[in-house]
Amino acid sequence: MGKIKTKWVCQNCGYETASYLGKCPDCGRYSTFTEEAVQNSVEIKSNISSMNIKPVNDTGYTKIKDVAADKSIRISSRMEELDRVLGGGFVEGSLCLLAGDPGIGKSTLTLQTARNISEQNKTILYICAEESTAQVKLRAQRLNADSENLYVTQQNCIEEIIAQIEKLKPDFLVVDSIQSVFSASILSSTGSVSQIRECTNILMRLSKQFNITTIIIGHVTKEGNIAGPKVLEHMVDCVLNFEGEKYKTIRILRAIKNRFGAVSEVGVFNMEDTGLVEVKNPSELFLSDRENQTTSGSTIIPVLEGTRCLLLEIQALTGATPYPNPRRVARGVEYDRLLQILAVLEKRVGLNLSKQDVYINVIGGIDVMEPAADLGIALAVLTSARDITINQNTVCFGEIGLNGEIRSADNIEARLKEAQKLGFRRAIIPKINSNRIKERIQKIGIEIIEVSKITDAIKNI
Repeated sequence: MGKIKTKWVCQNCGYETASYLGKCPDCGRYSTFTEEAVQNSVEIKSNISSMNIKPVNDTGYTKIKDVAADKSIRISSRMEELDRVLGGGFVEGSLCLLAGDPGIGKSTLTLQTARNISEQNKTILYICAEESTAQVKLRAQRLNADSENLYVTQQNCIEEIIAQIEKLKPDFLVVDSIQSVFSASILSSTGSVSQIRECTNILMRLSKQFNITTIIIGHVTKEGNIAGPKVLEHMVDCVLNFEGEKYKTIRILRAIKNRFGAVSEVGVFNMEDTGLVEVKNPSELFLSDRENQTTSGSTIIPVLEGTRCLLLEIQALTGATPYPNPRRVARGVEYDRLLQILAVLEKRVGLNLSKQDVYINVIGGIDVMEPAADLGIALAVLTSARDITINQNTVCFGEIGLNGEIRSADNIEARLKEAQKLGFRRAIIPKINSNRIKERIQKIGIEIIEVSKITDAIKNI
């Protein structure tokens, strides 16, 4: 018997090398290489062919105009927030990856989805790769998911999973989780890059061959990234990230990749004893704890998440520090963006923060990435430093340039309509936006304050 050939594989990005390396030259991570046996390509091909996984179309090619594709190929989850993120529901035969922190509610979301789909005369197969069927039964009772069309099985081996799929022929498949599934034909350990990549590839081919809508649950690393090789995200049709703070009940479902809908779309849920409850008006929820009379260092900004507009409160706190290096803490906003805004305030406004700590927090646990939040951050910092308050009926948005100019923002009408719906009466907006659609925004019924520089905005707070 010959010696088994091995290779070293980075468990973060999948980079392969013949010898051990302390640092991965591809992703730059340290101590991520593990030794795996080299699999013969011929042997892998024979193993896959033995699973009866055939091409989707045995005849070869098909004219695009002869392919049937209409709205009927989508399966509604009967959860408006989830359907919004997916672009109208699950597409038949698609492969979806759901990732999130431990305990965030991934299994709860998938089990509720399976319950709703089973009520549409669809057969569901739930693969329990981490839990026993009795443990899943306890969660199903709490979520009222005892359906006649919902089947569960405790299985880790992909070959056995394929056999059960061919026997049951389900319409919907849930694998919880992909890191716990292994293939007997792969010599590496469960959860390795080779196992995750090969098992996902088999599930993808199964989904396309048998037209099975599949959800695979994925783990995340301590940095918050999806565990496994980056190619995993490229293989699937949809990548959903389930976010939320550990000690709060609000959960955010965000589409990172979606071949059948818009990306960066979000759905908002509230975790309760009976499961996840949809939040139809997230802006009202995020502002529910806001005081009637605002204090210094607080602003309201309308933020676009996909096609939805959310009103969020940004709070800032400044204070003198006895240390030579003041602290800059940003929660919910980019740290580099905060430093840039502070530099503009010091240069263009004359606000000296060189001996003060600055803390920024977005209420609700949502990460604000768009530049239109710059004006809200700047005014929150300035009002905290000068101990003044902003009119509580005012919203503001706009990108701040390095010269202190206020640049345009996208979809201004949706932002103003959301603010007007929640009772706000004033809006500080970029002047360039107002000039373009002045007649339309005047009909919204909200006072518009046009500003072209950061100093103009400060005069109107």
